[in-house]
Amino acid sequence: MKKPPLIMTNVLVFIVTAAIAFIGVPIWAANFGIDWTEIGVAIFLFYFTGMSITAGYHRLWSHKTYDANVVVRVVLAIGGAMAVQNSILHWSSDHRIHHRHVDDNDKDPYSAKKGLWFAHIGWMLREYQAKRYSDYSNCKDLQKDKVVMWQHNHYLLIMLVANFGITGFLGWLNGDILGMILVAGVLRLVLVHHVTFFINSLAHFWGNQPYTDNNTARDNGILAFFTFGEGYHNYHHIFEYDYRNGIRWYQFDPTKWLIAGLSFVGLTKNLRRCPEERIEKARATMQLQRASEKASVLPNADELLQTIQTEYDLLIQRMSEYYAARKRLMRMKHSSLKRNLESLEVMYKYKELKQSLALQKEKWLQLQSLSLQMA
Repeated sequence: MKKPPLIMTNVLVFIVTAAIAFIGVPIWAANFGIDWTEIGVAIFLFYFTGMSITAGYHRLWSHKTYDANVVVRVVLAIGGAMAVQNSILHWSSDHRIHHRHVDDNDKDPYSAKKGLWFAHIGWMLREYQAKRYSDYSNCKDLQKDKVVMWQHNHYLLIMLVANFGITGFLGWLNGDILGMILVAGVLRLVLVHHVTFFINSLAHFWGNQPYTDNNTARDNGILAFFTFGEGYHNYHHIFEYDYRNGIRWYQFDPTKWLIAGLSFVGLTKNLRRCPEERIEKARATMQLQRASEKASVLPNADELLQTIQTEYDLLIQRMSEYYAARKRLMRMKHSSLKRNLESLEVMYKYKELKQSLALQKEKWLQLQSLSLQMA
C-alpha cells in the first residue's frame, strides 16, 4: 500500500529543532557557554509549556475535568501555543477521537497498535487523516469558547511571538538573546515535545494495568515523573473525566497539584473526581480476572475458582454497603442532623461497615497472594 504524502512542515520542524537542540546547542555551549539564568528559564518554561498541554489542552479542554478563570485559560492557551502542538481545538479534537476509538487502527489518530514509532511521532509526519484537518464537529463546545477560538484563529502568530518574542526578550534582559533562544527556546521545545509524546507512545507499552485491560494504556510511575503526572494512563483511560491522573497522595502528578492549588485561590472550580467506589470496583474486577486466569490451570481449579468468585462477590457487596452508608452519613451531616439518634445509628453502622470492608479486603488480598503462590 502506498504511504500517504509527508507533511513537510511537520517533518522540517522536527528535524530542524532536533538538529539545533542536539548539535547546535552543544556547539554554542562549548564556544560561548550557558549561564544559570538560561538554564533556570529553560526549566521554568519546560514546566510551564508542558503543563499548559497537560492541565490546559488535555484536562481542561479535551476532557472538561474542571472549570478555569479566563486569566488561567488565556495563560494556558499561550503556554500551549508555545509548546508547538497545534491549536487547542485541533489537539482536543484528535484526543477525543483517540479516547473514543482507542487502539482502532482505522480511527485512532495515534493508535498504539500501529507501533511505538507511529504512536510517538510517526502519525504527525504523514497525511494519514487529511480529511479530518478541518472537521471539528466533536468539539462544538470548544467552538463556543472565545479563548479557544482566539488561539485557534491566531495560532501561528501566538506561537511565534511566545517562542521567539518571550525568550528573545528574556535573553535581551540577560545580555544574550541567541543563547536564551537556543536553550530556553529550541532545546526546551524539543524536550517538551518528546516527554509529552511519551503519553501517546510509551504510556501504551510500558507499565501495568490495574484498572482495565480493554485497551493498551498503562500506569507507570516513572513516566509520570517525566510527563507532568500523565503516566498514570491506565487510570486515565477508564476514568477520563477525573481531573487527577495520580489519585494517591504519593503519586507524582504536578498537573493535579496545579489545578487543585489554583482552586484554593478561586482560579479553578468544579474539579471532577471519579467516585471512589467505582475505582475500587474496577481494581477488584481486574484482580478477579487475573486470579481466575492463574487458578484455572491448577489441579483444583474448579474449587479454587468458586472460592475466588465467592470472595469477590462478598467484597463487592461490602463495598456497596460501605459506600452507601458513607453517602447517607454525608447527606445527614450537610442537613444538620448529625446530633440526632438516627445520625448516631448511621455513624455506628458506617464504622461497622468500614471495619467489615477492611477485613474483607484483607481476606481478598490473602486469597490473591495464595493463588499466586500456588500458580
